[in-house]
Amino acid sequence: MIEVIGSYDKERLAAKLARIRERSVVLDTDLMSQVESILDEVRRRGDAALIDYAARFDGCVMQASELRIGADELGRIAANADTNVVEALKDAIGNVRRFHEYETQESWEIETEDGVRLGQRVTPIERVGLYVPGGTASYPSSVVMNVVPAQVAGVKRIVVATPPRSLRENPAVAAALVQLGIREVYAVGGAQAIAALAYGTETVPRVDKVTGPGNRYVAAAKKLVFGTVGIDSIAGPSEIAIIADDTARADFLAADLLAQAEHDDDASAILITTSEQLANEVSVEVSRQAETVPRRAIVEKSLARYGAVLVVNDLDDACEIVNQLAPEHLEIVTRDDEAVAAKIRHAGAIFVGSYSPEVVGDYFAGPNHVLPTAGAARFSSALGVYDFVKRTSVLRYSRETLRNSAQEIATLAKAEGLEAHARSAEIRLD
Repeated sequence: MIEVIGSYDKERLAAKLARIRERSVVLDTDLMSQVESILDEVRRRGDAALIDYAARFDGCVMQASELRIGADELGRIAANADTNVVEALKDAIGNVRRFHEYETQESWEIETEDGVRLGQRVTPIERVGLYVPGGTASYPSSVVMNVVPAQVAGVKRIVVATPPRSLRENPAVAAALVQLGIREVYAVGGAQAIAALAYGTETVPRVDKVTGPGNRYVAAAKKLVFGTVGIDSIAGPSEIAIIADDTARADFLAADLLAQAEHDDDASAILITTSEQLANEVSVEVSRQAETVPRRAIVEKSLARYGAVLVVNDLDDACEIVNQLAPEHLEIVTRDDEAVAAKIRHAGAIFVGSYSPEVVGDYFAGPNHVLPTAGAARFSSALGVYDFVKRTSVLRYSRETLRNSAQEIATLAKAEGLEAHARSAEIRLD
């Protein structure tokens, strides 16, 4: 079920790594054209377009008055959630909030020797829209991971859009919203929801930034509205890499690979090990455990396309492969986990040791599970409080300090051919 490749088979190894690196959200011309049409319709027709698309895509006949889900209705739906799920959500919210409180940033100011005062003012974004997908991709954990850092940042208005019927299909999502104190929820899904949040309609308010997962149409819509509003990212398929030596347990590693592979057909799960024996044991364990996984069909496709067990010469080689892939998730299970972790330059999140499986980060530990994918960990980071604030520079020059530097400012402006810029400084020398 999962391919085992030795380092000696350089062609197969290179081909597999290239295939994994090429995974991304496919935003082809036809898709972008379709989504652009949806955005334009919502921008022009507002609520009427949302109602038409609800009938077309969701099979729901709606009135404008039904676009907003009232607080009472949200509470009734949330009451159907399993009580054990609700208790787990409460604990998870506490852990996530505690972690993100360490990410808060303060405004600051310095004063130079010549009396110039410079600073940075950190303020929250005022209005944020969270998209919550429907169907099998509707996860209460993602609601927690998007809402909590926004709340810690001080965002005043958090608006949620989710497809009609999705909350009834998954009341745990409604329970998460209630536990988080979110009361402004709209029954709008797909690209049209992103358009409504970006442009506003008669019912749905325009926001300043849109976050949250979604399908290809949602990803395309987020790409197209970027600039009108901010977005978190264009997330690709999920992925995990595991570095392990002969001290690791094969059944643990197999379980972790399967946990990632069950996301979708395009998910990637790879083990990089120095032990050929462990590689073979994990391959057998993956096949054995997959027999009882409910999403077995998805697992099999994912592992066949983007799964692998790679046998390398040493842990340095393993680290180099990981740094090339820059995976969303990385587990390290070796004799000296900390030494291996110190060699990792690019990964969205690192899970250290046999008892820190990636799943603890998905749900409970506290760090955000919204992570860079498809190699983006080379230049970006997990979603956090800093994604929900703005940094504004503040400059204060006195008459004397400007006079001391005006000529140099003018010289630089003239070097760029901007005479009016120069004059703006020079006029204050009179």
